[in-house]
Parts: sequence; C-alpha cells; structure tokens
Amino acid sequence: MRNAVQKVHFGGIQELASWGLVMKGLAGSLVLLFPIVVMGADIPDVQFYRDAAEGGMAEVAMGNLAQQKAHSQSVKEFGAQMVKDHSAANEKLQALAQSKNITLPANPSVEAMTAKAKLQVLSGDSFDKTYIKGMIKDHEKDVAEFKKEAASGQDPEARAFARAALPTLEAHLKRIQSIAADAGVSADQPAI
Repeated sequence: MRNAVQKVHFGGIQELASWGLVMKGLAGSLVLLFPIVVMGADIPDVQFYRDAAEGGMAEVAMGNLAQQKAHSQSVKEFGAQMVKDHSAANEKLQALAQSKNITLPANPSVEAMTAKAKLQVLSGDSFDKTYIKGMIKDHEKDVAEFKKEAASGQDPEARAFARAALPTLEAHLKRIQSIAADAGVSADQPAI
C-alpha cells in the first residue's frame, strides 16, 4: 500500500513537472512575442506605413499591367507614371521604415491582388474603363489617408512623408479624372 501511495505521489510530481514545463514554454513564447507587441506599440503610425507600402506596390503592379493591356495611349502613359512615381515613393518609404525597424509587407493587399486578377482577364475598352475607375477610387482613398496622416499623424517622419507625397497623389487623381472625362467614363457607373 505504501508503494502505491508513493507511486501516485511520484506520478503527481511528474504531472506537476510536465505542467511546469508547459507553463515555462508558454511564458517563453510570450516573452518572445512581447518585443513585437512593444515594438509596434512604441512606433506610432505603423499602420500608415504598412497601408502606404501595400498601396504603393499595388499601384506599381497595376501600372505595369496598364502598360501591357491598355487600349488607350493615355491609360498606358498613366500606368507608366504610376510605376515611376510609386516605385520612387516605395523606395523612400522602405528606407524610412527600415530606419525605424518597421517591417513592411512584401506584397500588395489581398484586395489589390484580387482587383489585379480581375483586370488581367479584361482587354480593350473594358480594361481601360475598369482600370480608370479603380485608379480614381484608389487615389481618392490615398489622398484622404495621406491628408489625415499629414495633419494628425503622431510620427513626425510619417507626417513628413505624407506631406511630401500628397501633391503627387493629388496630381495623379486630377490626371486620372481628366482621362476618365476624355474617355466618357464616370466613376459611379459599373465598369462592365
């Protein structure tokens, strides 16, 4: 009987020891995750950096597609401008993010990749109209987000980046709206 009690007692110690290892492992995992949370919390406007990176990559990808598939020369030229201007902005943003130890996304958002996939199957006027409408929508959103960041962002460098990029984004919006007017495209009407 005494051996049985000792075995149960010993089994309980093993269980406690195993539980202790689980808790230590969990605590260790939390400690490893904690710097990531703290790093994100210490850097204001991290979401702006990430959104700007995703948006910039999307503009470059869509611009490349427009250069290949657009029917209208003005849409092809606008696509080339998107590649040039947004590639330059992406490089500046990447350098700024690296200086702050912010890891930016490697790809555009899922929403942007879906929009690109839809564009890839279009051609001719359907492509042009859909691309134009998408660029109007994207640039209206970008201008609003960059104005917000420039006015009320907490990170001085993010505010400065937004202020510097804003005139280019506004020029893009004005140009694509002009292309839309020349093509008889209304941003409110369905593309297809």
